[in-house]
Amino acid sequence: MVIKGDAHDFGCHHVPVFGSNESSQGKTQGTSQPNLSGRAEGAERGRGFGLGLALVSAFAFGGSGVAAKPLIEAGLDPLHVVWLRVAGAALVMLPVAWRHRALVRRRPALLAGFGLLAVAGVQACYFASISRIPVGVALLIEYLAPALVLGWVRFVQRRPVTRAAAFGVVLAVGGLACVVEVWSGLSFDAVGLLLALGAACCQVGYFVLSDQGSDAGAEAPDPLGVIAYGLLVGTVVLTVIARPWGMDWQVLAGSADMDGSAVPAWALLGWIVLVATVIAYVTGVVSVRRLSPQVAGVVACLEAVIATLLAWVMLGERLSAPQLAGGAIVLVGAFIAQSATAAKAEPAGAGVSDSEEELSPSGSSA
Repeated sequence: MVIKGDAHDFGCHHVPVFGSNESSQGKTQGTSQPNLSGRAEGAERGRGFGLGLALVSAFAFGGSGVAAKPLIEAGLDPLHVVWLRVAGAALVMLPVAWRHRALVRRRPALLAGFGLLAVAGVQACYFASISRIPVGVALLIEYLAPALVLGWVRFVQRRPVTRAAAFGVVLAVGGLACVVEVWSGLSFDAVGLLLALGAACCQVGYFVLSDQGSDAGAEAPDPLGVIAYGLLVGTVVLTVIARPWGMDWQVLAGSADMDGSAVPAWALLGWIVLVATVIAYVTGVVSVRRLSPQVAGVVACLEAVIATLLAWVMLGERLSAPQLAGGAIVLVGAFIAQSATAAKAEPAGAGVSDSEEELSPSGSSA
């Protein structure tokens, strides 16, 4: 079976794309079938590992709002919580940044963009939004990003996308509409909704930038180095914006209320820094490299569902039946889209199987 798509979509940079010279040589030598079978199995294993990392990242990111909201309600400004999160993670990743210091010279634009959008932009908008609207709702709006990523791939990069990916995004967006109950006239805080939408736009940058260089083989920028410098850049930007010298540091020495239970503030901060930032970013960026921006983006919708459930259990944030149904629809959309790969534009005369139908810019089958 021939598997088509970008090599990096399968998590193995050495898998040839459809119609490559290597596969053609294999056919000439009469050994193509075993080689293709082995590559397909390797691609599936790499893809499964990427999916597992995406799920770990979704769970880690999903717990950030649940831990941050009690700190905000205890008296910390949302931007101060963001600064603590990013600066703490940057400190943890400082040895990694030193090890990959050559990246500053090789890929300065990538590091700056990742720090501004994927770190500072996403976190600042998201944390500001959860101070005004429920955690689950903020995250579900933020995860309109997969639809925006799909639009980026289709209309900016002008690459075909599979029907499964498109259908999964449509389901996810429909689920988001149920969660925010659009039929009620957006009863939530309008500013909070706009901030969450801003986080969605920045999230697009996270997925797109995480994929940069994934097809460059040995020359690809190390994802750990990109994350480390992204956190450093984000810390610098957020220091100017948040002005942490005015923070009420005494809050961290006390406790925060989590649905009637007192939890040490330092423990919540530790979870935010180590799990919801360091582990979340590392597993998230590596998963994008092994899947693709649009597929990883839809799978990451699970973060919103996880955050909603955690907020229900740990913060007492109750959701209505339509909102719960919307969360289930998001799950279904992510399940469908996770098996889709980014389709690569075919050379003239290349065939497309029924199971790999692609969408043209006008929406018809290509």
